[in-house]
Amino acid sequence: MAQPAALVTQVRHFVGLAAARALAADGVAVACQDASFSDAAARAAFQAEEPGLLALAAQDAADMVAEAAERLGGLSVVVGNQAYPALRAPLAETRLEDVRAACEALVVEAVALVQAALPSLRAAATPAAIVLVTSAAPLRGLANYAPYVAARAAQNGLVISWARELARDGIRVNAVAPNYVESPTYFPPDLLADAAAVAKMTGGVTLRRLGKPDEVGAAIAFLASPAASFITGHVMPVAGGWP
Repeated sequence: MAQPAALVTQVRHFVGLAAARALAADGVAVACQDASFSDAAARAAFQAEEPGLLALAAQDAADMVAEAAERLGGLSVVVGNQAYPALRAPLAETRLEDVRAACEALVVEAVALVQAALPSLRAAATPAAIVLVTSAAPLRGLANYAPYVAARAAQNGLVISWARELARDGIRVNAVAPNYVESPTYFPPDLLADAAAVAKMTGGVTLRRLGKPDEVGAAIAFLASPAASFITGHVMPVAGGWP
């Protein structure tokens, strides 16, 4: 059987690198996109750090899919790791431009990525899968973060709808929905250094700790693998029991 091949977006953010490493450990050839990779020196530095992964120069969704498919000899897995900061604002102070920006980064970009990848996934020599990295926040809601939560909820809705639509093509679609996972995007180092703040944050987490990116990466690799061949349309929380 041909080697499965994956594209991971925004690899230097959120859980992108953990996902890429976990996929590679499972024998998947992995191409990685990141905004910084438009610079040749940044691509070279990444390749030196992660010799088992490929850094793509392309940034546009169609171009990155084409480059990944060309360099890997096809594409059977897409991991949409859309990272975006959760901006805090009560409803009365919420700016419409922030709502639009959240939807553009988390929803529109996800749609563009999957649309671009569909021809390659339909033609894949190995079972095809899409995994979006979303959030567990919509499963409970977060006061004062409504635009972010709504955009993440829309991503979860895309996954459930796409799973029904693409099943006839043999393409599985799932989401990994993290929360309370160590990431500079959501938990800056100075915050993590404050033991009292971390204890307060994790008080509502069943496991009473923050998660590790590698734990999310393992879930992504599982959903992309043949071991999850009867799982589609699922939003898997990876949030230590929260909510």
